[in-house]
Amino acid sequence: MRMKGNFGFIHEKIEIKVLILFILRRLAEPIALNELAELTMCDDGISYFVFADCVAELVKTEHVKLEDNMYSVTEKGERNGWITENSLPYSVRTKAEDSASALRAAQNRNAMIRTSHSDNLEGGCTVKLSLSDGVGDILSLELFSANERQSRDLENGFRKNAEGIYHAIIEMILG
Repeated sequence: MRMKGNFGFIHEKIEIKVLILFILRRLAEPIALNELAELTMCDDGISYFVFADCVAELVKTEHVKLEDNMYSVTEKGERNGWITENSLPYSVRTKAEDSASALRAAQNRNAMIRTSHSDNLEGGCTVKLSLSDGVGDILSLELFSANERQSRDLENGFRKNAEGIYHAIIEMILG
Protein backbone atom coordinates (compact mmCIF):
# COMPACT_ATOMS: atom_id res chain seq x y z
CA MET A 1 0.00 0.00 0.00
CA ARG A 2 1.74 3.15 -1.20
CA MET A 3 1.00 6.31 0.74
CA LYS A 4 0.47 9.27 -1.59
CA GLY A 5 1.91 12.68 -0.89
CA ASN A 6 4.61 11.47 1.51
CA PHE A 7 8.25 12.32 1.02
CA GLY A 8 11.04 10.01 2.00
CA PHE A 9 12.32 6.68 0.78
CA ILE A 10 10.00 4.28 2.57
CA HIS A 11 6.35 4.09 1.60
CA GLU A 12 5.25 0.45 1.60
CA LYS A 13 4.14 -1.39 4.74
CA ILE A 14 6.60 -4.19 4.08
CA GLU A 15 9.45 -1.65 4.02
CA ILE A 16 8.28 -0.21 7.33
CA LYS A 17 8.14 -3.69 8.84
CA VAL A 18 11.68 -4.41 7.65
CA LEU A 19 12.81 -1.11 9.20
CA ILE A 20 11.12 -1.97 12.52
CA LEU A 21 12.88 -5.35 12.60
CA PHE A 22 16.17 -3.66 11.60
CA ILE A 23 15.89 -1.33 14.59
CA LEU A 24 14.75 -3.93 17.14
CA ARG A 25 17.58 -6.27 16.11
CA ARG A 26 20.10 -3.63 17.16
CA LEU A 27 18.77 -2.96 20.66
CA ALA A 28 19.93 -4.61 23.87
CA GLU A 29 16.55 -4.47 25.59
CA PRO A 30 12.84 -4.18 24.77
CA ILE A 31 11.53 -0.65 24.19
CA ALA A 32 8.24 1.20 24.51
CA LEU A 33 6.09 1.94 21.46
CA ASN A 34 6.82 5.67 21.57
CA GLU A 35 10.58 5.01 21.51
CA LEU A 36 10.18 2.57 18.64
CA ALA A 37 8.06 5.11 16.77
CA GLU A 38 10.69 7.80 17.24
CA LEU A 39 13.42 5.53 15.87
CA THR A 40 11.30 4.22 13.00
CA MET A 41 10.02 7.60 11.84
CA CYS A 42 13.53 8.58 10.74
CA ASP A 43 12.17 8.63 7.18
CA ASP A 44 9.63 11.28 6.14
CA GLY A 45 7.57 8.74 4.20
CA ILE A 46 6.30 6.99 7.33
CA SER A 47 3.09 8.04 9.07
CA TYR A 48 2.46 7.14 12.71
CA PHE A 49 -0.78 5.31 11.98
CA VAL A 50 0.76 3.08 9.32
CA PHE A 51 3.71 2.49 11.66
CA ALA A 52 1.32 1.42 14.46
CA ASP A 53 -0.48 -0.96 12.06
CA CYS A 54 2.84 -2.48 11.03
CA VAL A 55 3.89 -3.06 14.65
CA ALA A 56 0.54 -4.71 15.42
CA GLU A 57 0.90 -6.96 12.37
CA LEU A 58 4.47 -7.92 13.36
CA VAL A 59 3.23 -8.87 16.83
CA LYS A 60 0.40 -10.90 15.29
CA THR A 61 2.81 -12.77 12.98
CA GLU A 62 5.18 -13.31 15.94
CA HIS A 63 8.08 -11.36 14.45
CA VAL A 64 7.86 -8.96 17.39
CA LYS A 65 7.07 -9.77 21.00
CA LEU A 66 4.91 -7.48 23.15
CA GLU A 67 5.35 -7.97 26.87
CA ASP A 68 4.52 -5.45 29.61
CA ASN A 69 3.99 -2.74 26.94
CA MET A 70 7.55 -3.27 25.70
CA TYR A 71 8.54 -4.48 22.23
CA SER A 72 11.41 -6.78 21.25
CA VAL A 73 12.32 -8.88 18.25
CA THR A 74 11.62 -12.61 18.34
CA GLU A 75 13.86 -15.32 16.90
CA LYS A 76 11.61 -15.39 13.83
CA GLY A 77 11.88 -11.60 13.49
CA GLU A 78 15.63 -11.77 14.00
CA ARG A 79 16.01 -14.31 11.20
CA ASN A 80 13.66 -12.57 8.75
CA GLY A 81 15.06 -9.14 9.59
CA TRP A 82 18.59 -10.28 8.88
CA ILE A 83 17.54 -11.67 5.49
CA THR A 84 15.60 -8.56 4.38
CA GLU A 85 17.40 -5.56 5.87
CA ASN A 86 19.61 -4.97 2.82
CA SER A 87 16.45 -3.99 0.93
CA LEU A 88 16.28 -0.77 2.98
CA PRO A 89 17.71 2.36 1.35
CA TYR A 90 21.23 3.05 2.59
CA SER A 91 20.37 6.52 3.94
CA VAL A 92 17.48 5.12 6.00
CA ARG A 93 19.63 2.28 7.36
CA THR A 94 22.33 4.77 8.34
CA LYS A 95 19.88 7.06 10.17
CA ALA A 96 18.21 4.14 11.92
CA GLU A 97 21.56 2.57 12.86
CA ASP A 98 22.80 5.86 14.36
CA SER A 99 19.62 6.34 16.39
CA ALA A 100 19.55 2.72 17.54
CA SER A 101 23.24 2.90 18.51
CA ALA A 102 22.61 5.85 20.80
CA LEU A 103 19.69 4.08 22.47
CA ARG A 104 21.64 0.81 22.71
CA ALA A 105 24.49 2.61 24.49
CA ALA A 106 22.03 4.06 27.01
CA GLN A 107 20.43 0.63 27.47
CA ASN A 108 23.82 -1.00 28.02
CA ARG A 109 24.76 1.66 30.59
CA ASN A 110 21.45 1.25 32.42
CA ALA A 111 21.92 -2.53 32.52
CA MET A 112 25.22 -2.05 34.36
CA ILE A 113 23.74 0.13 37.10
CA ARG A 114 21.56 -1.46 39.77
CA THR A 115 19.76 0.33 42.57
CA SER A 116 17.28 -0.79 45.21
CA HIS A 117 16.15 0.07 48.69
CA SER A 118 14.29 -1.64 51.49
CA ASP A 119 12.71 -0.48 54.73
CA ASN A 120 14.51 -1.22 57.99
CA LEU A 121 12.58 -2.52 60.99
CA GLU A 122 14.23 0.14 63.18
CA GLY A 123 13.21 2.90 60.74
CA GLY A 124 14.81 4.40 57.67
CA CYS A 125 15.90 2.46 54.62
CA THR A 126 18.87 0.56 53.34
CA VAL A 127 19.88 1.70 49.85
CA LYS A 128 21.95 -0.64 47.66
CA LEU A 129 23.83 0.80 44.69
CA SER A 130 26.13 -1.06 42.31
CA LEU A 131 28.02 -0.49 39.09
CA SER A 132 29.12 -3.37 36.88
CA ASP A 133 31.64 -3.59 34.06
CA GLY A 134 29.58 -6.27 32.34
CA VAL A 135 31.48 -9.09 34.04
CA GLY A 136 30.95 -8.29 37.70
CA ASP A 137 30.44 -5.44 40.14
CA ILE A 138 33.24 -2.88 40.21
CA LEU A 139 31.50 -0.82 42.88
CA SER A 140 28.92 -1.82 45.44
CA LEU A 141 27.61 0.56 48.10
CA GLU A 142 25.12 0.06 50.88
CA LEU A 143 23.88 3.26 52.51
CA PHE A 144 21.38 4.23 55.19
CA SER A 145 18.71 6.77 54.29
CA ALA A 146 16.20 8.46 56.52
CA ASN A 147 13.12 7.76 54.40
CA GLU A 148 11.66 6.56 51.10
CA ARG A 149 12.12 9.91 49.36
CA GLN A 150 15.78 10.17 50.29
CA SER A 151 16.25 6.58 49.12
CA ARG A 152 14.79 7.41 45.70
CA ASP A 153 16.95 10.56 45.51
CA LEU A 154 20.07 8.52 46.26
CA GLU A 155 19.12 5.94 43.62
CA ASN A 156 18.40 8.60 41.00
CA GLY A 157 21.61 10.48 41.75
CA PHE A 158 23.65 7.29 41.50
CA ARG A 159 22.00 6.36 38.18
CA LYS A 160 22.91 9.77 36.74
CA ASN A 161 26.48 9.85 38.08
CA ALA A 162 27.58 6.23 38.64
CA GLU A 163 30.81 6.47 36.65
CA GLY A 164 31.76 9.81 38.22
CA ILE A 165 31.08 8.45 41.71
CA TYR A 166 33.24 5.41 40.98
CA HIS A 167 36.12 7.57 39.71
CA ALA A 168 35.84 9.98 42.65
CA ILE A 169 36.00 7.13 45.15
CA ILE A 170 39.03 5.61 43.40
CA GLU A 171 40.76 9.01 43.32
CA MET A 172 40.07 9.57 47.01
CA ILE A 173 41.40 6.12 47.93
CA LEU A 174 44.50 6.40 45.76
CA GLY A 175 45.02 10.16 46.14
